[in-house]
Amino acid sequence: MSAKLAFTCGDPAGVGPEIIAAWLAAHPEEARDVAVIGPASWLQTLPPGAQRVAVGAGDFAMTPGKPSVGGARVALAAMERAAAGTLAGEFSGVVTGPVSKSWLQQAGYAFPGQTEFFAARWGGVPTMAFCGGRLRVVLLTWHIPLREVPGHLTPGEITRAVRAANELARAEGVSAPRIGVCGLNPHAGEGGMLGTEERDTIDPLLDVLRGGEFPRLSRCEPSDTIFGRALRGEFDVIVALYHDQGLAPLKTIDFDEAVNVTLGLRHVRTSPDHGTAFGIAGKGIANPQSFTNAVNVARRLIALRGAAI
Repeated sequence: MSAKLAFTCGDPAGVGPEIIAAWLAAHPEEARDVAVIGPASWLQTLPPGAQRVAVGAGDFAMTPGKPSVGGARVALAAMERAAAGTLAGEFSGVVTGPVSKSWLQQAGYAFPGQTEFFAARWGGVPTMAFCGGRLRVVLLTWHIPLREVPGHLTPGEITRAVRAANELARAEGVSAPRIGVCGLNPHAGEGGMLGTEERDTIDPLLDVLRGGEFPRLSRCEPSDTIFGRALRGEFDVIVALYHDQGLAPLKTIDFDEAVNVTLGLRHVRTSPDHGTAFGIAGKGIANPQSFTNAVNVARRLIALRGAAI
């Protein structure tokens, strides 16, 4: 890998800095392929090997468990530096530490999450996806009110999500992914008795996609059983139509292992699928497994894209 993989610190008062430090300590042979972005005072404490890229004021003092607007500004500066460095070819992709949306907004952040930030900086149409544990899940919609979901079930949006699911599973080593799609309504509409979106909009498009690029694509399946079927090996990846439909089962099964992946952008971005955990920051008990998985997934996606060029 010629360009280094960038790690952003996340909110310096959260668990991001300590799980990054734990990864560096556990993977000294891989550290030379990594650039870590964060406050200078923290970078000086890290194990040797990784490139260190300082952002924020030089006198910034990070206090675990005590978030601040200043800390949110450091988190944002790290994201900006990572995004710009990747565009310039300095970095091959980004693994982001967890941030606090509420503290970022107090610092002038204009986005609902990091997904939307990297889409604005890099271009492309983002898709939020998750893997790293027992389930692989792609979200057709994410940070929107539930009442707006039916309006997003358009041919373009459905096709985008299915293509992202195919890319995710292929990056995970599945050569011919079996893609399951959740229904919107109970029992996937029950043939129109419990809702007509599946019958009139979603299934006809899935039939077209199955007849072309995605021969192992399902029709809409009841969302109360499809995740259990995936765990039993029937599907390689699931397309969920809205945020909690996909993330409630995923976080129940894979909370400590899951990785947040932003697909559809010009560059690769992954993140551990947990928050800042201010309450345990600095106590040395944060589980680094999700971050470790995020690094591995980022490398697989970068390799897959490189092979496709």
